[in-house]
Amino acid sequence: MSLYPRPFVRLAIIAAMILGGCAGSEEPSSDAQRERSGGDGTVFVDGTGAFAQALPSLDAEERRAFSVGNNFFNDNWVTAPASTEGRDGLGPLFNAQSCSSCHEFDGRGEPPATVEDPVRGLLLRLSIPGPDGTGQPEPTYGSQLQDRAINDVTPEGRIVITTTDIEGRFADGTAYRLAAPSYSIEGLGYGPLDPAVTISPRIAPAVFGVGLLEAVAEDTIVARADPQDRDGDGISGRPNRVPAGNGSSVLGRFGWKANVASVDAQNAGALHGDIGITSTQHPKQHCTDPQTACLGAVDGGRPEVDDAKLGRITFYTRTLAVPARRHVGRTDTDAGERLFGKLGCAACHVPRLRTAQQAALPQLASQNIRPYTDLLLHDMGAALADGQANFQASGSEWRTAPLWGIGLVEKINGHTRFLHDGRARNLEEAILWHGGEAAAAQRGYLKLSAAQRSDLLAFVQSL
Repeated sequence: MSLYPRPFVRLAIIAAMILGGCAGSEEPSSDAQRERSGGDGTVFVDGTGAFAQALPSLDAEERRAFSVGNNFFNDNWVTAPASTEGRDGLGPLFNAQSCSSCHEFDGRGEPPATVEDPVRGLLLRLSIPGPDGTGQPEPTYGSQLQDRAINDVTPEGRIVITTTDIEGRFADGTAYRLAAPSYSIEGLGYGPLDPAVTISPRIAPAVFGVGLLEAVAEDTIVARADPQDRDGDGISGRPNRVPAGNGSSVLGRFGWKANVASVDAQNAGALHGDIGITSTQHPKQHCTDPQTACLGAVDGGRPEVDDAKLGRITFYTRTLAVPARRHVGRTDTDAGERLFGKLGCAACHVPRLRTAQQAALPQLASQNIRPYTDLLLHDMGAALADGQANFQASGSEWRTAPLWGIGLVEKINGHTRFLHDGRARNLEEAILWHGGEAAAAQRGYLKLSAAQRSDLLAFVQSL
């Protein structure tokens, strides 16, 4: 793990960014403030451990809890029964054996290169249309394809990805090429899929900073929504609402479609769907009626992860710090920052949010953070649509992905694959895939000179 020297605090104040469709403009900020992406939850680390650091303000007891949660996050679950009773109950159907199998070094996953590729960073969501317009699990395979299984249980199938090249040119004549993916499933273990099924690939996102995003007040997020685009800027972000029982709902803020409300719910759902571990939130295995061997398999207890262990995992992920922004105040990154605002990118990738005065932990409260997200749903156009409705999210809507730490993905995770399915092979391709509400920003990027494009990418890579 390497440390980089914290830059000397400069006295210059930069001009306010042009925020496109955002309400108002960001107040001028010093370089030191722009560095601190996570407010007081920022760490000045840029090595392979940059995404796995604890909030600096944790005390000794909290750091012990963080370490215990880290162990649960990284250790493999095993098949029941086993001598390690606290870690048995894997599967019977699953995608990965540990949280870190997909979120390596607490970072971002990537799509597999081949069917045999052991990479576990991508999974397929399955859905059929429900009577109320929302998606329902596929009758035989459920809501997620599990491509692995314990002994004597048949895996559900294997993901196959094929690509088609899409070619284009920038206004200055420079050519580019995108790889449009399509997805299919080989070796279906339990018969054919429902003819109405939709398949949605999802890459494992980075998990650092989620506690700070959870701490942003609902009112702050909802205030930026403009579902009818009343200001006419072409940006109409809206919140997703997640059922909370008794006919009530809560704001969704996690997952690619903002379909999960809290860090705890995200962890419990991932343990259940990805590893096959039951909890009080998900007490039943996801075996369907045709999967008789799955239904008859030995479990690791009921539930397989108790609330205390789940709480340790949640404490760990909730208290992961955010790496500082790099190269602040450099000529190219400052120029790129101005272009980011001018093109309207900051209308959705909102530079700055403030967490609420009350939060799950006092260290997360009242922080000025720079995640570059509004946590709202936006229509990203037909090219990125998956056709799956998820609560109030349509088949073409996605939550604005946070950009903090994005420039460290290559160093930490060894790749530069971006967007919800990792189709973009670098940051420029990610921009070029933007459509729908982001189409105007994408067209603006196409018109930039090579030098301007370089500046904008330098800025994003500094985050």
